[in-house]
Amino acid sequence: MNYIDEQVVQKNMGKRIKKNSIGKWLFFIATLIGLVFLAALAYRILTQGIGGIDWQFLSGFTSASPERAGIKAGVVGSLWLMAVTAPVTIILGVSTAIYLEEYAKQNRLTRFIQTNIQNLAGVPSIVFGLLGLTIFVYVFGIGEVILSGGLTLALLVLPVITVAAQEAIRSVPQDVRQASFALGATKWQTVRRVVLPAAIPGILTGSILALSRAIGETAPLLVVGASTAIFTLPGNINDPYTAMPIQIFSWTQQPQQAFQDVASAGIVILLAILLLMNFIAVMIRNKFSKRF
Repeated sequence: MNYIDEQVVQKNMGKRIKKNSIGKWLFFIATLIGLVFLAALAYRILTQGIGGIDWQFLSGFTSASPERAGIKAGVVGSLWLMAVTAPVTIILGVSTAIYLEEYAKQNRLTRFIQTNIQNLAGVPSIVFGLLGLTIFVYVFGIGEVILSGGLTLALLVLPVITVAAQEAIRSVPQDVRQASFALGATKWQTVRRVVLPAAIPGILTGSILALSRAIGETAPLLVVGASTAIFTLPGNINDPYTAMPIQIFSWTQQPQQAFQDVASAGIVILLAILLLMNFIAVMIRNKFSKRF
C-alpha cells in the first residue's frame, strides 16, 4: 500500500513539475515578445529621430518647414502643465486616500466611493477632455489656457494616484499604528509622522506613473483647446499653450517624410523627459525606503 501511494505521489509530482515548467516558459515567451516589440520601437524611433536633434530643434518653434521646426514651445508648455497637474493630483489624491483608509467608516457608502474611483481610472481620456472643456472652459470661464489643461489632466490621473496611495497606506502594518497610539500620539500625528513616511515610496511610484501618463496625453488637451502651433512661450498659467504630444501629433499629420523624422525627434525628447522623471522618482523613493 505504501509503495502504491509513493508511486501516485511521484506521478502527481511529475505532472506538477511539468506544468510548472510549461508555465515558466509561457511567461518567459510573453515577456520576450514584449521586449522584442519595445526594442523594435526604440530602435526605429532612435534611428529615425536622433539625427534630427540639434540646438535648432531644441530652441526653435514649430514651422511650416521641417528643417526649421522646433519643440521649444512644446517642452515649456508640458512643464507648465505638470506644474499645475502634479500638486493638484498629489495633494487631492493622497488626501482622499488618507480619508478613505484612516478616517472613513467601512460601510456601503465608502465601498461605493472606492469602487467608483477604481472605475474612473479606466475611463477613456477623451471623456475627461470633454469634462474639462465643460467645467473649466465653459462653466468656470477659465478659457483655453494652461490652467484648464492642467486641471483636465489632473482629473485624468487623480483616480490612479488615489488608488496607488490607498494601496501604499494599506500596506503599512497595523502594528506600527498601534505602537504610535500606545506612545500617546493622536490619529493625525500617527498618520503624518508614521503612516505617510512609510507609504511615501509606494505613493511616489504611483504618482510618477500617473504623471508620466499625463505628460504623454494628446486627446484631452486637443479638446480643451491646446494650440497645434504657437510661437510664444507662456509666462503664466493663464496663457495659451501647446505641449509635446500635440506638436508630435501635428507633425505626424504632415505628408512630408521630413516631418515624420521631426516627429521621431520629438518622441525621443519626450521619452528622455519621461526617463528623467522616473529616475528622479526612483531616487526619492530609494531615499525614503532606506530611511523608513
